[in-house]
Amino acid sequence: MNFIVSLLEILYFLVPVAIAYAAPLILTAIGGVFSERSGVVNIGLEGLMVVGAFVGVVFNLTFAHIFGSSTPWMALVAAMLIAAVFSLLHAVASVSFRADQVVSGVAINLLAIGLCLFLVKMIYDKGQTDFVQERFLRDSIPLLEKIPIIGPMFFQNVYGTSVLAISIAILAWIVLYYTPFGLRLRAVGEHPMAADTMGINVTRMRYIAVMISGGLAGIGGAIYSQSISQDFGHATINGQGFMALAALIFGKWHPLGAMGAALFFGFAQALSIVGDSIPYIRDVPNVFLLILPYVLTILALAGFIGKANAPKALGTPYIKGKR
Repeated sequence: MNFIVSLLEILYFLVPVAIAYAAPLILTAIGGVFSERSGVVNIGLEGLMVVGAFVGVVFNLTFAHIFGSSTPWMALVAAMLIAAVFSLLHAVASVSFRADQVVSGVAINLLAIGLCLFLVKMIYDKGQTDFVQERFLRDSIPLLEKIPIIGPMFFQNVYGTSVLAISIAILAWIVLYYTPFGLRLRAVGEHPMAADTMGINVTRMRYIAVMISGGLAGIGGAIYSQSISQDFGHATINGQGFMALAALIFGKWHPLGAMGAALFFGFAQALSIVGDSIPYIRDVPNVFLLILPYVLTILALAGFIGKANAPKALGTPYIKGKR
């Protein structure tokens, strides 16, 4: 009985932290699902998260005195818009000019970190920003928090961003599988020629998908920089975009699967942060906990990449009229 009580206390402490760490991964992975379901590989998720993280922090520091406690949420909107526009670089290169999509994504990653660090140096005259003035706060969800066992675990002291991420994952699932837009998007990624024959504009759908990907990755980056790192520097994102990319592959290009994989990676990250406060886990050398998320990412891809069926036209530029 004492063991069960102790286990529940650990879960009450660990689960909200794990979901908070998973929220940026969920949103970025869902963005990747939209892009890759349309047939466009998006290795640039890391760079799009970097842009979102930068815009989120700069907006927060600049406008905190105007928007007050709503500043972090307004910063998410700004990050979404700027990252969506930034993602057009990838769309133009890979869709219009039919460049190699992997190379284009890598270029986005390099350009994003270089540009954002240059702007940080220009604005703040140092290598990183100040810490944000307004932060996301934890709160409880009325009624749901009173549910026995799972109430305190999932609905007490949760970030609003965690609720947002899970809600968007469910919404993305509905949009992709139960709306005409989702059907067209998936058709473009599976058989673009057939979709074109049916009157679907393949280029437009892929542009929209890449911009949705950029917007969601931007929100993910802004959440990470405002709730976890609380500033922006060269190591703020530090592989989160690649972890989100792994989550969408591990989740088999399905919104709910990607969310589940992101929660798995978020749990590993939370364990590396709060492990010192958990019995037995605190005895594990800290270096092993720090590398755990990245090791699990590699193991997940090594074990499941062969079993996951990617969209058939993924990575293949579409040339109208070519058979």
